[in-house]
Amino acid sequence: MQKYLSYTAVAAISLAFAGEAMATEWNVSLWGKRRAFTEHVEKLAELVSEKTGGEFTLNISYGGLSNNRENLDGISIGAFEMAQFCAGYHPDKNPSITVMELPFLGVETLEQETALAMALYEQPAVKADLERWNAALLMPSPMPQYNFVGMGDAPRSLDDFEGMSVRALGGIGAAMEAVGAVPTSMSATEVRQAMDSGVVKAVSFAPHAHMSFGTIENATWWTGNLNPGTVNCPVVVNTDALEGLSDAHREALLGSVDEALDHYIDHYQNQTMAAWGPALEERGIEVISYDEATLTAFEEKVAGPAAKAWIEDNTARGLPAQELYDFVTSKLAEIKGGS
Repeated sequence: MQKYLSYTAVAAISLAFAGEAMATEWNVSLWGKRRAFTEHVEKLAELVSEKTGGEFTLNISYGGLSNNRENLDGISIGAFEMAQFCAGYHPDKNPSITVMELPFLGVETLEQETALAMALYEQPAVKADLERWNAALLMPSPMPQYNFVGMGDAPRSLDDFEGMSVRALGGIGAAMEAVGAVPTSMSATEVRQAMDSGVVKAVSFAPHAHMSFGTIENATWWTGNLNPGTVNCPVVVNTDALEGLSDAHREALLGSVDEALDHYIDHYQNQTMAAWGPALEERGIEVISYDEATLTAFEEKVAGPAAKAWIEDNTARGLPAQELYDFVTSKLAEIKGGS
């Protein structure tokens, strides 16, 4: 029996272990099912695998790793390496990025939303805020302005929202409270049951989520142009995992973000929105449109007080809230001026 392995055998084994060590697998925590909201993550996984010859893979899980309200907590302890969450689910955990959820910021397109979020994510105060969770912001999940799908009597004027229980997060909730509605914060996966049971009469979502989570199945009306705001839902990575990547794998990940976002926007505009109108029509859902005077009065009543309250509350937390608000408003004006 040969006592020692030959040099060639040892070299072969060493090479095999080296190849194994080079392989990287990340677990990614999402929720619901694959939909427009997750297309950039799906595309990112595809690009990263292609660029690394399959050495770096993103294993995407829809609800199998964490509750959607606990994805940031999971990132903080390294339970998984990448996750998506919505700031409005837990504003106390990520107050800096909730500035993007203020009502009537004036964002008009997914491209503007993307550019604004990516710029905000680079601000030192925002990075420090997420570093408390061992998280690094990778990319946003840009969404159009939210509107309400509801059951029962349609709110043909803003006064008709008085006393109505609605699902509305963050700044959208503040906006609806200002017109007498009763906002409730709940995650996307909870809304259909809440709507069916009458806990809420109306739900605010972007179009893709109304289709994905079934809120249009029993709805009778849709506010086509209320546009009170949107929710900021970033994709984050565990900082230690990001720093632990090889240079090639890190470049494959970070260098694929722009293409993944371009794919997301194209998919949303050319597939999701193309399906939205027919989905409403097939179900006989009435589209409610408000006149310009109503919308202007709504914005004037809500925007200023909401921004003032956000600045005061978050300054008290120790954030440079006024600076962040000024950055967002001035950056948006710059983006819109150049588009």
